[in-house]
Amino acid sequence: MTVPSTPFALRLAMARGLFERNDFTAAATALADLIAEAEQDATLHGASDLRLLLARAYFRSAQLGRAERTLRRLVDEAPDDGYAHLLLGRTLQRQARHDEARRHLALAEVLGDYVRPTAYGESQDVAS
Repeated sequence: MTVPSTPFALRLAMARGLFERNDFTAAATALADLIAEAEQDATLHGASDLRLLLARAYFRSAQLGRAERTLRRLVDEAPDDGYAHLLLGRTLQRQARHDEARRHLALAEVLGDYVRPTAYGESQDVAS
């Protein structure tokens, strides 16, 4: 195991550890601070991966408004990111905004990151 050597890397490892231990609220706080720093410092790499992890932490800690704002930015920057569309669709569903969610879930399905569930007892058509 490689030990992170910079303060940023150490804090990122801590934030990921919090996420992995299901402490999503603390992970979101730590990740938001890291993203703010990354966006201010031109020497640090882009924050897209961090923002996706932040959106997941917001989603898992039921901070749905924050998750939605973060995910909308991500899908604006990378409209071909099926997972971001999936998570945005799920976030909208949790807010009972099903009509808005449909578009993002459909995009996630087209992009290959989502399989639409079928009704009980229904079989999916499989092309041979």
